Amino acid sequence: MGVQGGGVLDALLASGITGRAERVLVGFNWTYVEGPDGAGLCQTPARGSAGCRSLPAPGTYRGRALADLAALATSDDAAERALGFAAVNAHHNRYDLEGCAANGLDLLDHDAPAVVVGRFPGLERRLPRAKVIEREPGPGDYPESAARALLPATSQIAVTSATVANGSLDGLLALARRDAFRVLVGPGAPLCPALFALGLNALSGLVVTDRAGARRAIAEAGAVRALRPYTRPVTLRP
Repeated sequence: MGVQGGGVLDALLASGITGRAERVLVGFNWTYVEGPDGAGLCQTPARGSAGCRSLPAPGTYRGRALADLAALATSDDAAERALGFAAVNAHHNRYDLEGCAANGLDLLDHDAPAVVVGRFPGLERRLPRAKVIEREPGPGDYPESAARALLPATSQIAVTSATVANGSLDGLLALARRDAFRVLVGPGAPLCPALFALGLNALSGLVVTDRAGARRAIAEAGAVRALRPYTRPVTLRP
């Protein structure tokens, strides 16, 4: 489940990106890129984690073409990769994008077993029968190695948007049953309908509604809850 760079996913996300990065912000929790038509988020990798180093060219990213920044999504540097995916989302998660306002986790059957990749706040309430796969497992969670056994055996799967940036999404989807319901969920989820070609049944992410507020929350180390007043949830179905 490591970084895989390149491939169908990158090609789908990179297609048609235009405009320039009007603002770039790397916060403690979130990396943020603002373009002319939207703003994008990606989780900032933890300092000291594998491949995470300081950005090599600070002060030069703002004003560059979004397509150039998006190309960093294939970088070996985790911080550059996060910047690249934030730029991707600045193109796809447009301010005027319309969709269902439901949380993607609520699309899964509350009473049925499920596998969730990533520990989401309030998950026990939403999906009490879910088995959770985590990169750093907590009590009751399963390690990444359990994905090979758990994913082919379930009919509904929710995957954190962090798997887009860490390169594991393709591999996880390949393990799922053909008839399984699959949703990509999280602030960093690219709301790009072309991703349905990968077998996803829903995309659930955020669209920024208050740019100044979002930037302030990110600069002050805000987590997901701090972003809620400045964003709106959007869920897309094929």
